[in-house]
Amino acid sequence: MTSVDAAPLVEVADLTVDFPVGGSGATLRAVDGLSFTLAPGRALGIVGESGSGKSTVAAALLGLHQDTGARLSGTVTVAGTDVAAAGPAALRRLRGGLAAMVFQDPLSSLDPYYAVGDQIAEVYRVHHDAGRRAARARAVEVLDRVGIPDAARRARARPHEFSGGMRQRALIAMALACEPRLLIADEPTTALDVTVQAQILDLLRDLREERGLGLLLVTHDVGVAAESVDDLLVMRDGAAVERGPVGRVLAAPAQPYTRALLAAVPRLDGPLPAAAAAPDPTVAPVVEAVGLRKTFGRGKNAVAAVAEVSLALRPGETLGIVGESGSGKSTLGRMLVGLLEPGAGEVRHEGRPSRGIARGAQMVFQDPGSSLNPRRSVGESIADPLRAAGERDERVVRDRVRELLARVGLDPEHYDRYPHEFSGGQRQRIGIARALAPRPRLIVCDEPVSALDVTTQAQVTALLRELQQELGLALVFIAHDLAVVRQVSDRVAVMRQGRIVEEGPVGQVYGSPAHAYTRQLLAAVPSLEAGGPERAARKEAAGV
Repeated sequence: MTSVDAAPLVEVADLTVDFPVGGSGATLRAVDGLSFTLAPGRALGIVGESGSGKSTVAAALLGLHQDTGARLSGTVTVAGTDVAAAGPAALRRLRGGLAAMVFQDPLSSLDPYYAVGDQIAEVYRVHHDAGRRAARARAVEVLDRVGIPDAARRARARPHEFSGGMRQRALIAMALACEPRLLIADEPTTALDVTVQAQILDLLRDLREERGLGLLLVTHDVGVAAESVDDLLVMRDGAAVERGPVGRVLAAPAQPYTRALLAAVPRLDGPLPAAAAAPDPTVAPVVEAVGLRKTFGRGKNAVAAVAEVSLALRPGETLGIVGESGSGKSTLGRMLVGLLEPGAGEVRHEGRPSRGIARGAQMVFQDPGSSLNPRRSVGESIADPLRAAGERDERVVRDRVRELLARVGLDPEHYDRYPHEFSGGQRQRIGIARALAPRPRLIVCDEPVSALDVTTQAQVTALLRELQQELGLALVFIAHDLAVVRQVSDRVAVMRQGRIVEEGPVGQVYGSPAHAYTRQLLAAVPSLEAGGPERAARKEAAGV
């Protein structure tokens, strides 16, 4: 452990960050008088809702706001470098050499044209007087250290040839190439399934112990922070609400906001959802899948994404579908609504075989930002399914859209606003309103809350449950977050390699999982217990 008398690795004093808004001279305050320190070898987690200023703080540590129009005051010192006063050469030495950053989306951080190893080697050569051969050898070395199998060969691969978890490992390898003293990780596991997330967290923990790295972890997932850091800083509206040792903050939060944030975190040991009214077995299922198969590719490259899946869902039921990335969850969901044709088997809606897009089925996607047209108002996007169904009376269309905006908790007067004018949670509400527009019987939600902070997650899942009870909807809820699925589902199906390996009532599957794979998934879920003893106990029970 590092001596408590050592100079801070990071020292932030009264940091304020203002961003310009429009051309009127108005500003938006993203960070408001924040102060904190981080000692060498220690780990600090910054948590809070979207818009709380977490990522703005992380970017300020590397001087990434320079030349963006942002106005900063206060002081930021990292590894002895005054970031505000540093010139281009000092900043270049800081970025990657003394401190390195791992971003949420590795695809946007890696150049799709160049081999992964070449990109790591380039970073190494910027900071060291090394030849190409030495730089490539260093790239292979760090890729091997972060767990990339056959690193020498995979170093020649391009980013699209890596899985999501492997791309994140490659970004961590790039960050480690120059042996920095500080690693800044901004939502590094948000898009990963629970088993890959657990592997990345274990890797970060091992690297800290092995190299004495300081870690600043930005995350909206309090469970991830609980298992990864020594101290926790809770932010709201750009300011610090609470700070202290992670165990104390989680066990005995002093501030009402911290308590509310923790109360919104879905837990494996929390109360089960109120059971839906028992479906009448004489009523035809809203949707039924019989022996579904879907294969992508041909010959030796053929991959069975879904293999012999059968299920049924009646009005008012919620079926959760969980599994690792690549297990076939999204492919199955798209077949249920008709966006993909099965290679074999049959989908039935209301007891009738269905081909093509089902009229009574709608889908809510993971990223509403990419599923909403940025050049059209949100009202027009919500109206699309109505017009597609043949509604030609514009007054009826507009009234229905305003009604839907109000129903999902948005202002009907915002009909003519555009997607960029809404937060992530609000855009997801818009996606739900669009799905409700044609009065469907079935809604398939594909990772609808994975990119949202815990309080917004809770609001969206509560809205879905409320709408289901009000309208008698059948819901399919696809997610890699097992705790969220437990919170919203009546039944759960566990998928692995295209097959359902376990299915049953949520209390049974979570309380007494029959399949070893289900036990492994549950063991990988982050725990709110600091240091993860709860997860360690689950791992031991699961034999992993």
